[in-house]
Amino acid sequence: TDWVYVSRLSFSVPLTTFTATRATGDPWFDWSTDGCSAPLIGDTGRSFDFREACVRHDFGYRNLKLLESRYGNGRSYWNGPNRKRVDQQFLTDMKTHCKNRSLPLRPTCNLWAGVFHKAVRIAGGP
Repeated sequence: TDWVYVSRLSFSVPLTTFTATRATGDPWFDWSTDGCSAPLIGDTGRSFDFREACVRHDFGYRNLKLLESRYGNGRSYWNGPNRKRVDQQFLTDMKTHCKNRSLPLRPTCNLWAGVFHKAVRIAGGP
């Protein structure tokens, strides 16, 4: 089902698998992205590159809303618990990225991951 597809790509596969799937993604789903939506900071910096994490986060938000509009009749896809799961996966993806940065850059990377996560929790939706 569509829910299984969105859920699997949003929460169950490594970010590298999500990225590979996106390259040939099913057009039935919304693959659009606006990057990290952080105009003052951007989605990359000396200590971090959160572009792919942001793309998966956008996929989660956009497709939960899409499922809501297609199939919402009595079943809520775009809701607080699902949004929290997408946001938590975003944090996990960013922290995984930070683990792969050089040792001196990891603390700053993790700090930025926390900032980005707090921003989506505050501004993201229900």
